Amino acid sequence: QQIQEDLNKQLLDNLLSFLSRSHSDFQEKTTKWTCRMKFREIPTAALVLGVNVTDHNLTFRGLSDVLQDNITPYVALLEAKDCPGIKNLMQKLMGQLMNCDIEVDSLEDEDCVQVSQNRIRCSMPSLVSWYESVTKKTDSETPSKKRNSSSRHWQSPPVVVIFKDMESFTTKVLQDFIVISSQHIHELPLVLIFGIATSPMIIHRLLPHSVSSLLCIELFQSLSCKEHLSTIIDKLLLTSRFPFKLGGKVLQVLINIFLYHDFSVQNFIKGFQLCIMEHFYSQPLSVLCCHLADIKKRVYSLSNDQCENIRRLPSFRRYVEKQESGKQVELLTNDSFLKEETEKLLEDLHVYHENYVSILRCLHVFTSSLPKYPLGKQIRELHCACLENQVWETEEYESSLQLARMLNKADLVTMLQQCVEILMSSSGKEFNKTVEKLKEFLTQFQNLEAEASQERDVSVSSQKELQKKTDLYHLQKTLLELKESRRSKKLTKFEMLRFEVVDYIDRLVRKYLVPADKRTLHEIVYFNAATVLRGHLNAAPRTALHTALNNPHWYLKNQALKCDGGGISNKAPDICIVYKLHLECGRLINLVDWLEAFSTVVMAAEEPNADAASSDEVDDIIHARFIRAVSELELLGFIKPSKQKTDHVARLTWGGC
Repeated sequence: QQIQEDLNKQLLDNLLSFLSRSHSDFQEKTTKWTCRMKFREIPTAALVLGVNVTDHNLTFRGLSDVLQDNITPYVALLEAKDCPGIKNLMQKLMGQLMNCDIEVDSLEDEDCVQVSQNRIRCSMPSLVSWYESVTKKTDSETPSKKRNSSSRHWQSPPVVVIFKDMESFTTKVLQDFIVISSQHIHELPLVLIFGIATSPMIIHRLLPHSVSSLLCIELFQSLSCKEHLSTIIDKLLLTSRFPFKLGGKVLQVLINIFLYHDFSVQNFIKGFQLCIMEHFYSQPLSVLCCHLADIKKRVYSLSNDQCENIRRLPSFRRYVEKQESGKQVELLTNDSFLKEETEKLLEDLHVYHENYVSILRCLHVFTSSLPKYPLGKQIRELHCACLENQVWETEEYESSLQLARMLNKADLVTMLQQCVEILMSSSGKEFNKTVEKLKEFLTQFQNLEAEASQERDVSVSSQKELQKKTDLYHLQKTLLELKESRRSKKLTKFEMLRFEVVDYIDRLVRKYLVPADKRTLHEIVYFNAATVLRGHLNAAPRTALHTALNNPHWYLKNQALKCDGGGISNKAPDICIVYKLHLECGRLINLVDWLEAFSTVVMAAEEPNADAASSDEVDDIIHARFIRAVSELELLGFIKPSKQKTDHVARLTWGGC
C-alpha cells in the first residue's frame, strides 16, 4: 500500500494543483473565472488510468481521501451501475454530499432525499441552496472553529464529482448532467473528474461538441501498469528485507496472468499473498523462513519430526552426498549437529540473497543499455531468467556479452559508475574487493584519454615524416608495413580493457547468480509449486462442473456417493444422475427414454409397492424431480430444446474434460 501511495503521489499532487487553480478562480471572482462563467465552462480533469480497471478503486479511494483531508469535504464518487438515469445520478450525488444513505430502488417514484427531518428535492437548484446554506454556516462559526476548519479545508470549498468509469455511463445521462450543471456554475464551484480506462477521445465520442464545449478539460496520465508492476517486484521481491521468495516458474505464472489477462497489479499482489499462505500452510519447515536475527532461536527449537523433515529435503540430501562419510553419519543421526549445520546453511542462504540482488542489478545495468535487449529490458525479465536456469548458458546471455564488447567508452564508464554505487550501497560484505577492481577499471579508462591524445600527436608526426620521404623504395616499404599492421588488426588498449571489463562482469555473474534451486535448503524459503498456484488462479469452470456432476463425492465427501467402475448411485443428487445418463446419449436425447432410465436408477434400491395409488404418487414425484433436474441442466448449458422433434432435446457439449 505504501509503494502504491508513493507511485500515485505525483498524480495526486497534479490533481490538487489543478483543483487549487480552479478554486482560486472561483473564490477571487477573477477575470478568468468571469470568462469561464460567461461561457458556462466546468473545470474538468480527464484522468487516464489504463485498462487495469480492478486497480482504479484504490486510486480513487486515495484521491477521495486526499481531497477530503486537504481541500474539500464535498466529494462524490459515482459509478455507472448506480446511475442509469439522471434522477438516479442526482439522488446518488446529493446523498453522498449530504452524508445520507439513499436506496435508489425505494425512490424510483420520488425525487427527494431525507436529510435530518427535511425532505429535499433532488435537483441542481436544491443542491445550490444546500451548498450556500452550508458555507454560510461555516462562515458564521466562531473564529477558533473557523480557524480549525480552514486549516484542513479551503474557504467555500469546491464540489468534486468523480465519474469512476466514464465509458460505462450512458450518453444521455452525461449530457443532461453537464448541461444542467453548466447553468449553475456561477453559483456552485463544481469540478468534474472523469476516470478513463481507454483514451481521452472517448469524451468526444460520448459527448457532442455542444456539450463538450461546456467543459474546460485538462488531461492527467497515471503511471503505466507495467512500470507499476516493475516497482512492486523491485521493492517486494528483489530485497533482503523479506525472507519469503518466489520461485522462477511461480513468478512467471503471476507475470503471465498479469500480461495476458488483466494488467492488474492488485490481482498480482493477491496472487503473491496466495503464494505466502500456500507456502506457510503446506511447508512444515516454513517456521524457518524468518529474518536473519531469528534463525538461531527457531533452529534450536526444532522438534525431532522437523529434523527428519530437513533430512528429507532433496537439496539437503544432495548436500549430504557431497560430504565425507563421518559428517554424513553425524548429519543423519545427530540432531544437535544437524541444527548447527542448518543454522549455518540458512545464514549462507541469506548472504546468497543479498549478493544475488546486488549482482543482478549490476547485470541489469549492462543488459538494459544494449540496443536489442536480449535478456529483456525490465529487471523482472532478467530475474526470471536467472531463477529458472544458469543464465550464462543461454544464447541470450552470449549475445548480450557480444553486444557489451562493442559498447563505447562513455557507456562503459557510466555503467561502471552505476555498478560501484549499487555495490557500495549493498549490505553484502564480499564486495569490497569488487568495488576496488571496478574503480581500478575507471582509473584505467581515464588514463586512456591521456594516452590517446599522445598517440594522435605521434600519428600526425609519422604522417609528416612519410610525406618527407621522397625515395620510392623507402616509401613502398613504409606503406607495406602500414598495410600489414592493418591486416593483423591488433587490439587497441581500449578494446583490451573493454574485453577485460566484460569478462570480469561475466565472472561475477557465474559466481553470484547461481539459480536458487541449486542452494541447500532453498525449499524452506522459496515457493515453487507453480502447478498448485495455476490451479488456484487459472479457473477451469467446465472441468470443475464436470467433476461435480460426474463424481459428486469429490466435493461432498459423502461415502454413500462413492461408486467405482463408472456406475450411477441412486443416492446422488438428481442432476448428477441426469448428467451421467445424458453422457451415454447421442446428439438428440429422447425425453421419455431419459425419464425411464432416471426412474430405473432412482427406484433401484426401493422395494416394489403393491398399492397402485401410492405408486402413482411416486411416479409423479419422480417425474417432477426429473423435470427439475433437466431444467437445471438446460440452465447450465448442457442441453437445449430441439426444433426437429418436440419430445427430444439436443446435446451441446462433447468430449472429456
